[in-house]
Amino acid sequence: MTIRNILIAALTFSISLPSITHAQLNSGVGLLHVQSARVTQPGSVLLRSSSSVFGTTGDAFTTNTPVTFWSVSGRVNLSYGLSDHLELFASPTVYQDTNRSGNGTNTPGDFLLGVKLGGLHSPGSALTYGGSVVARIPAAGVHNVPFEPYAAGQFAFGFNGMLTYSADGLYPLNSTSIHVNLGYWNHNDVGAELVRGGSVATQPTSASQELLYGIGIEVPRGAFSLSAELFGNAFIKTPPPAAYSRENYLYLSPAVKYKPLNWLALNLGVDFRVLNVQDKTLYSPEPNGVSPTIVGGQPNYASWRINVGTSLTFSAKRRYGLGSHQLLLQKAQSRRELFESIIRERKETESAEAELDRIRSERIRAEQELARLRRILEAQAGSPDGTSD
Repeated sequence: MTIRNILIAALTFSISLPSITHAQLNSGVGLLHVQSARVTQPGSVLLRSSSSVFGTTGDAFTTNTPVTFWSVSGRVNLSYGLSDHLELFASPTVYQDTNRSGNGTNTPGDFLLGVKLGGLHSPGSALTYGGSVVARIPAAGVHNVPFEPYAAGQFAFGFNGMLTYSADGLYPLNSTSIHVNLGYWNHNDVGAELVRGGSVATQPTSASQELLYGIGIEVPRGAFSLSAELFGNAFIKTPPPAAYSRENYLYLSPAVKYKPLNWLALNLGVDFRVLNVQDKTLYSPEPNGVSPTIVGGQPNYASWRINVGTSLTFSAKRRYGLGSHQLLLQKAQSRRELFESIIRERKETESAEAELDRIRSERIRAEQELARLRRILEAQAGSPDGTSD
């Protein structure tokens, strides 16, 4: 990696950070929201930043004057490939607007830690399988934030299953792919203080739980890739009425990725909320209610979000500093298992064909022998003394 490339990466990454916002960031390889069943290459470090922004207008609840509310938050994701099928990842929240009085931001916020098992497939197969275990470590000063998915400030954990279909099993990264995710999240929030200084009645009495799901398609076109994702949640156990975000959500997210260098990718996408459900949050001055942000009602989740992301891969000497001849040899080596499987199948096919030829020859000889015996029997039947010459 040259000094010029390092400067390009640093500049791109620094531009993306100021606007970093909430994104359901995957563990490394994948789309903006939906994860791929593949894992980060062994020995490689994948650094991703994701930024998004949402704004809405209304009358401020505290001053009753018109104002524009912004919701800006996000994460940086660091993934390391331990082996062909194992990846470790950490995802700290860099910045999050809380839309509360006082400082009004979480810097830093909560962070995720997890391990992913993926890249499981048969040689040449179009399907790849994977799964991950994730823990959420509370570090933010404020939780139960409006316009954002529910978080209660407790240690939480979840599981996620992943399936990836590639149109070309030999070169999956260069072919159209479809990713499917299904996960479970336990907020472990019994007794959490959702309303600062609130009564016991505002605290969860049983753990809030939800299913997370998503499907995405990516179509590479040279240096560009087009994608579309549909992702959402379904609460198994709904948070208490004092939670801002206690309804289900569903988003449609088209995006484009530009990869000018092997180790650098830029992402731009927009999330559109396509599921509009009735607001079920209990607001003050009702007893045990949470303070509203906007007079006269507010969206519990962002109705739209603009996402900006950057992906950097650090493995320069081993992968990206190679010449074209070495790179081809490395690709061939990485597919050794596939090539050996193809050779074995070819040998088995040739052996089967040889066996078929042998059986066919034996059958012809047997038919010829039967024909000869039939002629002998017919000759015996036609002779006066029942004998043949």
